[in-house]
Amino acid sequence: MRPEPGARILLVIPGLAASCGEAGWQRYCRAMNDPYKTLGVSKTASADEIKKAYRKLAKQHHPDLNPGSAAAASKFKDISGAYDLLSDADKRGRFDRGEIDASGQERADSSFYRSHAGGPQGARYRANAGFDPSDLFADMFARAGQGGGGGGGFGFGRGGGDFQEFRMRGSDQSYTLTVDFIEAAKGAQKRLSFPDGRTLDVNVPAGTETRTVLRLRNQGQPGTGGGPAGDALIEVTVEPHPLFRREGNNVLVELPVTLTEALLGGKINVPTIDGPVSMTVPAGSNTGTRLRLRGRGVAPKGAAAGDQYITLKVMLPKEPDAALSDFIKTWPGREYDVRSA
Repeated sequence: MRPEPGARILLVIPGLAASCGEAGWQRYCRAMNDPYKTLGVSKTASADEIKKAYRKLAKQHHPDLNPGSAAAASKFKDISGAYDLLSDADKRGRFDRGEIDASGQERADSSFYRSHAGGPQGARYRANAGFDPSDLFADMFARAGQGGGGGGGFGFGRGGGDFQEFRMRGSDQSYTLTVDFIEAAKGAQKRLSFPDGRTLDVNVPAGTETRTVLRLRNQGQPGTGGGPAGDALIEVTVEPHPLFRREGNNVLVELPVTLTEALLGGKINVPTIDGPVSMTVPAGSNTGTRLRLRGRGVAPKGAAAGDQYITLKVMLPKEPDAALSDFIKTWPGREYDVRSA
């Protein structure tokens, strides 16, 4: 039957309370750390102050510098997560406004508005969730006007006025996943725990970068009326490494060498993402000399591997060496010019 003009229609969605109940509560209401406190900075700290605090803590707690320490590994993850949020101006602003929590997840107190209201926030939800609530009602009245409720959709029964449940795809759910630099560069399998108690092994492809979003089909909210489940959207954060940096598919590393190695040359071991590799330092090398290891960079699937670039940094002995100092004092070439253009 066709609804009378001006009539109110009460739309009941089976399972809505359950999907927004226990699982939602576990996800959005768990206690979260304050990223400002984690990094030991004030809420008015500048981007440089935040970066400086992060680097200091990262060097102190990095797992490579604290082998076997679960506490250091846990602390480093907290530090990296806090820095990822506060170093992103958009995320920091949303956190300060209370729109997301310290893990980057949407807060529960505005989830209903984002799901069902119009305006900018509703538009953002519609883009992420894959459907517009207004389309749902337009479809409902179109089916009502046709006088039937067949096809597994919403409708009013012909003559009898019976109600048939409509089919609707479940909403997508967003999560975050932190991986270390080597795992992201080479690829890895990580276990993700969902708020409802489920666990799932996630394949992180080789070459994954920070803010890459992995889509897990049908792992989001369940559908209604036999509709398909939504997807789980996993945003990846790559932890920084104390030695390696990435530039495209190339890996960059700054490597200290002794005065003897730089002056006379020789074989040294160079760290790579695949393990140490032997290479030759040319005689007469200097701080800033750049060497290349072909094919030792990141190799995403379907793409050629990048290279690793090693920038040398000549280091004097930690303690003053009397013999070296005496030699320099009597060395005829000690007055060479290093500052002219």
